[in-house]
Amino acid sequence: EMAINRQAKLLRVLQEREFERVGGTKPIKADIRVVAATNRALEEAIKEGRFREDLFYRLNVITIKLPPLRERREDIKLLANHFTAKYAQRCKRTIRGITPDALNCLLNYDWPGNVREFENTIERAVVLGSSEMIGVEDLPENLISAKPAALAINQPTNEWANEMSLNKPELGNFYDLINDAKKRLIIRAVETAKGNYTEAARLLDVHPNHLHRLIRNLDMKGELLKFHQ
Repeated sequence: EMAINRQAKLLRVLQEREFERVGGTKPIKADIRVVAATNRALEEAIKEGRFREDLFYRLNVITIKLPPLRERREDIKLLANHFTAKYAQRCKRTIRGITPDALNCLLNYDWPGNVREFENTIERAVVLGSSEMIGVEDLPENLISAKPAALAINQPTNEWANEMSLNKPELGNFYDLINDAKKRLIIRAVETAKGNYTEAARLLDVHPNHLHRLIRNLDMKGELLKFHQ
């Protein structure tokens, strides 16, 4: 959202490593490193003339793509604990944790506002809560009424659902069952994609980085080797 004329000034600083103070006449050397972040599609902004192409390539030396929170739900519990401790200390409250039902609400929500919305939700729960545990009653209504998140498969067919035994799952340890379902979905997707992880991620409707992280966390690299051509 930076104006084009300001983009030109920033480009000069990055290229020449010098700038002039407001009202100054002598250039000042700048030994700096720049970490830039955006949630905009800069390639589209370049085509529309809203972002300088030369500045884009000057900034785009090392790119780190962070998937949205809905694609890395395994981080939700860690973030919840972190933000709970942060705001409990700031508000001088004793918070021992989050109830399982409240955690399920956090896991089921898609977080369109990403981590910022998540942090605000935890802060609200800490500020408005009256007990030592964050419960469902401390969460916004839109989280409580959210439908359970899908197990990350883009328009699943009956064949997939039957093969994964998701229609009538057997009872057992909740986390073991979830991990088992994830493994079978990943195996089916990688097999269908003939070992192409990018295509498998597309089938599962998740970011490729998220798929690689799941494979690593579930220790699946060995059993997926047979699908590589």
